[in-house]
Amino acid sequence: MHYVQVKGILSAKNGMNLYRGCSHGCIYCDSRSSCYQMPHAFEDIEVKQNALVLLEEALRRKRKKCMIGTGSMTDPYIPLETELGSVRQAMELVYKYGCGFTVLTKSDRILRDLDLLQKINASAKCVVQMTLTTYNEELCKKIEPYVSTTRERFEALKQLRDAGIPTVVWLAPILPFINDTEANLRGILDYCIEAGVYGIICFGMGLTLRDGNREYFYQQLDRHFPGLKKRYIDTYGNQYVIDSPNSKQLMQLLRQKCRQHGIIQDNQQLFAYLSTFTSNQADLQQSLFE
Repeated sequence: MHYVQVKGILSAKNGMNLYRGCSHGCIYCDSRSSCYQMPHAFEDIEVKQNALVLLEEALRRKRKKCMIGTGSMTDPYIPLETELGSVRQAMELVYKYGCGFTVLTKSDRILRDLDLLQKINASAKCVVQMTLTTYNEELCKKIEPYVSTTRERFEALKQLRDAGIPTVVWLAPILPFINDTEANLRGILDYCIEAGVYGIICFGMGLTLRDGNREYFYQQLDRHFPGLKKRYIDTYGNQYVIDSPNSKQLMQLLRQKCRQHGIIQDNQQLFAYLSTFTSNQADLQQSLFE
């Protein structure tokens, strides 16, 4: 871990990353890619020391309330968050200034902040996004070794459902020859159905590989799946987009299940939902007089 001072914290679309780098060890992580020009080891977490000051200044200047998002580049609920509490403090500021909040994570540590998620959702809007890739627990521990297992994330989704927090699942990535099976997809979809998720974001059955993350991914294939690296190279060469040979039938199954159970699967519709601010203040005020 090391600290840095930064010039800004919110992107043009009101996203933020309080940390840079990650210790979850997912073998496919795109954030390792060289194009992001990370000047330090990926597991050496960069903590933006002045992030909360900058966030409060930015929120104070907002003329219109908006959704504030986090988790696009670094999972905010890495173990270090338990010690520092930067995400929780950021959420307190979001609540203070009446904005909405959405977060993408693979960790059930988010349940620590369930009280704040509920407060934000009661006054504005809060959506938790959770990544699910692998139904089999042992396989999950190989490809996402230092994060909550899929079962633990499923249990978190159910607790969020019971607390009235809407959830969206990211079904990504699907690794060819590893988790691109009908059994895997059905298991994940059964979890989503039982947890009552609002929607599932999926860009196709595959993953992306580019300089930086490709090398790390192949190292981990050699470690956990001997011989599979050669199959990837023979099949895909240096392609950026790696589609599963089973992509067509898996996408058909995904769409069918979502239609049957009222789960939104249109990515554009879901991104619009995640970025659109709504306020429940009027409803709360009305309830005081009933």
